[in-house]
Amino acid sequence: MDKRRDIAREIARRYCTLTPKGIDTLSQILVPFKVPKGDELMHEGEVCKYMYYVDRGMVRQFYYKNNRDVTEHFSYEGRIVICIESFLKQIPSRLIVEALENSWLYGIPYDALHELIETDKEIERFYRKVLEHALISSQEHADSQRFENASERYLRLLKTKPEIILRAPMVHVASFLQMTPETLSRVRAAQFD
Repeated sequence: MDKRRDIAREIARRYCTLTPKGIDTLSQILVPFKVPKGDELMHEGEVCKYMYYVDRGMVRQFYYKNNRDVTEHFSYEGRIVICIESFLKQIPSRLIVEALENSWLYGIPYDALHELIETDKEIERFYRKVLEHALISSQEHADSQRFENASERYLRLLKTKPEIILRAPMVHVASFLQMTPETLSRVRAAQFD
């Protein structure tokens, strides 16, 4: 239980300050997951029943389009991963979540969370802050794809989330930045000219 309390404290530190009582409440619903590198935490067609906090490791969200896999999001230590539409509507997801490294995550279950937000204003506020963070992050990524060229997208990622470039396979980084691996290679090489 102490590890779950530590994780709840870390989640609160990152997303929304909670009182000691709020940390205890959150810790009681956390579910640990250990996912070996290469395994899928969530499969296409499954309902997202958890909002996951990454304690250790790295995961990516992706989908298939025209027989190619497209990386939509990376999460690593201290970050949340959620298939947001599936989680909010409790419908099957078109997204897949895969461990890029051996990963340890803590799930916040949909049902337990929603029971709490009905009666606990602090947990309701916490949930709202996590969703706000996820939506803002998604919007920033979408805006980057729409309004920046390949070099600008790469430099933004390098500046804001260097862990992704250091740890994720370049084929997935290229997909995330909506460019071919060859374009990413040229963009990276140009940074050293």
